[in-house]
Amino acid sequence: MKKVKNTCFIFLIAVLVFSCGNKTKKTTEKNIEVSESTDQPPNIVFILSDDQSWTDYSFMGDENIETPRIDQFASESLTFTQSYVPTPLCSPSLATIITGLYPKDHGILGNDKVYERVKGDRKASQENRAEAYKSVISAFEKQTTLPDRLKEKGYLSFQTGKWWHGNHRIGGFDYGMTHGDPTRGGRHGDYGLEIGRQGLDTINSYVDLALKEKKPFFLWYAPFLPHRPHNPPQRLFEKYKKKTDSEHLAKYWAMCEWFDETCGQLFDLIEDKGLTENTLFVYVCDNGWAQDPTKSGYLKHSKRAPYDMGIRTPIMYKWTGKIKPNMDTKTITSSIDMVPTVLDVLGIEKPENLPGVSVLDEKALNERKGIFGEVYAHDFDTIENSMFYNMAIFPPYKIIIPDPVRKKGEAIQLFNIDEDPFEKNNLAETHPEIVKELQEKITAFRAE
Repeated sequence: MKKVKNTCFIFLIAVLVFSCGNKTKKTTEKNIEVSESTDQPPNIVFILSDDQSWTDYSFMGDENIETPRIDQFASESLTFTQSYVPTPLCSPSLATIITGLYPKDHGILGNDKVYERVKGDRKASQENRAEAYKSVISAFEKQTTLPDRLKEKGYLSFQTGKWWHGNHRIGGFDYGMTHGDPTRGGRHGDYGLEIGRQGLDTINSYVDLALKEKKPFFLWYAPFLPHRPHNPPQRLFEKYKKKTDSEHLAKYWAMCEWFDETCGQLFDLIEDKGLTENTLFVYVCDNGWAQDPTKSGYLKHSKRAPYDMGIRTPIMYKWTGKIKPNMDTKTITSSIDMVPTVLDVLGIEKPENLPGVSVLDEKALNERKGIFGEVYAHDFDTIENSMFYNMAIFPPYKIIIPDPVRKKGEAIQLFNIDEDPFEKNNLAETHPEIVKELQEKITAFRAE
């Protein structure tokens, strides 16, 4: 079991890279060239957007939001535009990204463990929340994370931004910004939430540390962007006010561009240190968001909902000169594939308990016919007591199965997401055979 050190220090984060050896080989049925001999494996950077719809990028067709740096990144990457996270809520989604497991397997079902909220006493409520969450952290500490797996290759791992699961060391990170102490405001990132919004100095320091120690690094960049509070720089707010009468839309759109700017700053930082060519960048959003134009909040079909506005995201993989850029608009991938893909790049055998596949393995990707999704209560208990929806996505169909107890009275929904990406036309009654087939797949998935 990993042990957490009680430390108040905010260590600063890094990225490091050294050039690959000259001998390379093309692996069979993969869009990648892998080095046979190298002085050092690639650095790995995970870039995580926070509360952003799959539609809210200019390269995805949005006519209002400008995301030039992410657009460029997408054009340089193996980009899957129809990808998913398995659940539309940040804490369980981030737990999947770091472990490669579905929520039912890593145990983080929602943002908070069920606890007593004391009306009028915020401090007492926070204390109750912290006490209830101790068991969640203890259980998650036993999971094997990507940073744990990278230790065998000599990686330093750094955490910045959102992190829900106690101290950064719970996730196997060597250094991090999040102390996770609930008595000092630790819940979903604490000091880590400053990254991006207050610059990238911490990341710059981590990069220098990795360079000094001559080790490859794994960087977790999960800024609190474009997440609320929607308080963008005034220059961006003024820009988007000209595009809409809704102040709330203007602020949200500005937040998306602000996030894009910080991604550009990160790319530039790594480029300035000469590290780009031996760095694998991976991009994903933790869950969707549809801005309510009338108030500071989201529309109910997005965050926390089983629809594509809650769980769909572009996922991108960039390794200059190694991974072939391609804009894939058809293949379904998932955030469960991120860990297996990294392991594949590094030549680490994928553990049997990981359900995902390497997106660089075309054969495995083509053989997989579908993926699954789960939605649980924000304040969760057991799977049985917290389930809201099960989803299965087997193109062109996606099914949403409401829990008969907590979503009593709701109908099963079936959509042809190729023809109906915004899920307007429920086909369940007219396609009972497909409903039955996908229900059986979900039953088997839950039993695994």
